[in-house]
Amino acid sequence: MSDTEAGIPCLWMRGGTSKAAVFLASDLPAAAAARDALLLRLLGSPDPRQIDGIGGGDPLCSKVAILAASSRSDADVDYLFLQVFVDQALVSTAQPCGNILAAVGPAALERGLLAAQEGVTPVRIHMLNTGEVAVARVATPKRRVSYQGGAQIDGVPGHHAPVPLLFTGIAGALCGAMLPTGQEVDQIEGLDCTLIDNGMPIVVMAAADFGLTGQEPLDLLEADTALRARIEAIRLQAGPLMRLGDVAAQSVPKMVLVSPPIRGGAIHTRSLIPHRLHAGIGVLAAVSLASACLLGKGPAAALAKLPQDGRFAVEHPSGAAEVFLEVQAGKIVAAGTLRTARKLFEGVVFPAPLPV
Repeated sequence: MSDTEAGIPCLWMRGGTSKAAVFLASDLPAAAAARDALLLRLLGSPDPRQIDGIGGGDPLCSKVAILAASSRSDADVDYLFLQVFVDQALVSTAQPCGNILAAVGPAALERGLLAAQEGVTPVRIHMLNTGEVAVARVATPKRRVSYQGGAQIDGVPGHHAPVPLLFTGIAGALCGAMLPTGQEVDQIEGLDCTLIDNGMPIVVMAAADFGLTGQEPLDLLEADTALRARIEAIRLQAGPLMRLGDVAAQSVPKMVLVSPPIRGGAIHTRSLIPHRLHAGIGVLAAVSLASACLLGKGPAAALAKLPQDGRFAVEHPSGAAEVFLEVQAGKIVAAGTLRTARKLFEGVVFPAPLPV
């Protein structure tokens, strides 16, 4: 019996507003091609419903985290994020995921990659997708991971243990500079765009420039094929400008439409990841967008209501994501956010059989 026929050890975790299958690197093939082929079979791609796998038929529920003991002295765990496309035979490592990052600390402790401390355990996470290190603080009363707590985040029902995340050195992690073109505003297809990478490469555009209020229901935007084709045309041109090359088969940059805040936050959003409408907004995309709000000009800077305490409530269809930016001498030196996570199940998962 092969290893895959016997099943592969797996944690199914919610991190923030996403879900992912979490594996130890030692339980998967070392070669990327073999690993990705196996993950497609495990999650059930390509298929819009992912009916023959554990994926949820949505990009937010078709994610994978691969963990290992850290390869560097200033971190505790290595974390590789993979986006498994739902309806394409494609697995991407092109970007990190801040929501699933919230699940990495608890999962690393659950899997024994480091020992829990009494009360709270800081977990230094080496994000292999970008090479940066983030710190997650995990609740560990009696030296055991606890998911019980009073923290609540928009887009997730109930209350859970908080998982604060702190990021440093993330500017230009994928594009080489926070503003890869050196400009706060670039014109693409006749529209003002801010191309920015301070955690996640995103393209910021004003919803009004598309004839939108920015408050449209997601299903209405999903059904507007002309709108989505126009946004994709802009994304394909933005890729080379952001030093990402041809992004036709990549999941970055993300595309964010902004409008004035309507619920007391800093900015209101509709985002694409990059082709499907996001029910919320990714953690690192929210960090990049909050950073864009602080620029001297651009779609976000023109519409944002800047907070006095450095805490940006980035409004999205499910509520708001709070981002904290630390600014020194006019430069963003650190970013933080609060997420929650929960272990959904632990066991073994079985891939779809190969064709006979």
